Amino acid sequence: MNPIIQTLKEHNVSDEKIAEVFQALTENPLAAMATVGQLGIPPEKLQPLMMAVMAQPDLIKQAVEELGLDFSKVEEAKAKMQQQNNS
Repeated sequence: MNPIIQTLKEHNVSDEKIAEVFQALTENPLAAMATVGQLGIPPEKLQPLMMAVMAQPDLIKQAVEELGLDFSKVEEAKAKMQQQNNS
C-alpha cells in the first residue's frame, strides 16, 4: 500500500476522505493542504509524510493511481501552480 494512504488509514481517515484529499489535490493543491490540515493528523506524523512526498513525488502518482483517479489532473494543477508562482 502507498505510504501516504497507509498513514491516512493509520489515523482513521475514511476511504471517502482519502479520495476527497486526492481529488482536491488534483484540482487545487493549496486547497488540498487545507483539507489535510483538517484531518487531525498530529504534526509529528504529518511532517515526515510531507518530507517523503517532497523527496519522492512519485508517491502522489502512485496514490492517485491506487485510488483510480486521473493523474493528468495532478500534472495540470502543478502547471497552474508554477504559472502562478512565476507571475
